[in-house]
Amino acid sequence: MIKFLLWCILLVLCWPLAVLGLLLYPLVWLLLLPLRLVGITVTAVLELVKGILYLPARLLGQRPGRRGA
Repeated sequence: MIKFLLWCILLVLCWPLAVLGLLLYPLVWLLLLPLRLVGITVTAVLELVKGILYLPARLLGQRPGRRGA
């Protein structure tokens, strides 16, 4: 909602810039989409590596967050 209000203020103050931003927004979104997919993939791979590294401790009965008593 705040983004829309800021865009309306920009439209009143400088309408060519607001229209240019409105037209370029989908293009920028499309250009950044592959980077977002790479970020999701890297996060998934790092979680997989973490799971593989923690697997021996989990098999031996240690749970994350629980201290040895």
